Amino acid sequence: MNQVKMIVTAKDSGERLSDKGSLSFLTRESGVVADVELDPSTTYQSIVGFGGAFTESAAYTLSRVSDEKRAEVIRSYFDPIEGLGYSIGRVHIHSCDFALGNYTYVEDNDTELATFDISHDHQWVLPLIKDAMKVKGGEFIMLASPWSPPAWMKTNGEMNNGGQLKPEYAEVWARYYTKFIEAYGKEGVPIWGITVQNEPAAVQVWDSCIYSAEEERDFIKDYLGPIMHQEGHEDVKILIWDHNRDIIVERASVVLSDPEAAKYVWGTGVHWYVSEEFEKVGQVHDLFPDKHLLFTEGCQEGGVKLGEWFTGERYGRNMIGDLNNWIEGYLDWNIVLDETGGPNHVGNLCDAPIIADTLTDTIHYNSSYYYIGHFSKYIAPGAVRIGQNSKVDSLLSTAFLNPDGTIVVVVQNETDEAQKATIGLEDRMLAAELQPHSIATYIMSK
Repeated sequence: MNQVKMIVTAKDSGERLSDKGSLSFLTRESGVVADVELDPSTTYQSIVGFGGAFTESAAYTLSRVSDEKRAEVIRSYFDPIEGLGYSIGRVHIHSCDFALGNYTYVEDNDTELATFDISHDHQWVLPLIKDAMKVKGGEFIMLASPWSPPAWMKTNGEMNNGGQLKPEYAEVWARYYTKFIEAYGKEGVPIWGITVQNEPAAVQVWDSCIYSAEEERDFIKDYLGPIMHQEGHEDVKILIWDHNRDIIVERASVVLSDPEAAKYVWGTGVHWYVSEEFEKVGQVHDLFPDKHLLFTEGCQEGGVKLGEWFTGERYGRNMIGDLNNWIEGYLDWNIVLDETGGPNHVGNLCDAPIIADTLTDTIHYNSSYYYIGHFSKYIAPGAVRIGQNSKVDSLLSTAFLNPDGTIVVVVQNETDEAQKATIGLEDRMLAAELQPHSIATYIMSK
């Protein structure tokens, strides 16, 4: 490992995932300690992958630009060489807020689910997923999440504004997941995992449903887990929580401390809203080391932020913080939105790494797109996080060993000043300098 490839994105230089060529290791003098010390002998979690969500809003937005621009966006994310190399995805089970309206896959009061039909998704969502699969060159690890049961299954009689699942419909709702898994499988889109409920602690003005930790636990052990097994879907992962870090320890503990529920659960999903208490994610691993952790949603709220740099830094900071606390993969929210930050059927407009202006047929790449790429392009599925000890408070860093033997180190500088640091690996050392508001990926070959 004498040569190190350096990739840089920096606010003021115009560099965006720019290959800066090779740097050379220096021989380390005896007793010299680097600012960032790498320890490949200490290993942590394996990486599932990086990706984003195939929402109806994203798919509909791409149907409103030219075929050439739509193809460009798909390549920009899913091409393993030209793009960000996305390998995992998320899809909503019937409607979410980033859909054109409330919809389900069954007729009202159909407790037999005889009318179950995903034809709604054939218009935009499934064609986008299938085109992405072609560009990627294979299947995705696909996570599916419900935002709300159908209105007739809920205490408030509507899909929006919270409410709860009526106990008498628990079995029907559990079978609904299996119907979805089977329907998508028939379309050539295997479902790798499901979450029980998106954001189960939040009453939202959009599609939402409340579960207490105890209700989520009991639904899994009494209905969802057994029915998934009965229907032959025991290999599909079940993830709990699918919400913020602030109370992740309490929520996960209630479910995972119950052996009858925990035996069905692969792990815990986490979102980034409300707080950046990364250590709480790590606490869940420490309490339940045999279970897994996946980042399942994050985005910049409040509409489009074209050209802003803080959005990219937010992604980089959160990705490093979570990866250093046992997260095994990272799913962005909408892969693309239109010029308004939608469409969203209740006006909950947000930003996305790519904004497609449907009025001018223009594609805008936000800073977040490039920051995500510093991880997704170079940290391969199957990579293992390795030990790294940093004594530079002004820099954030994480390090991985790829299956091909390369070591990947990502370092972020959020300060207004250039930062110098040395990176140590065994008997060698690398002198690095990071520009103000920049992120760099160092790839150390075999």
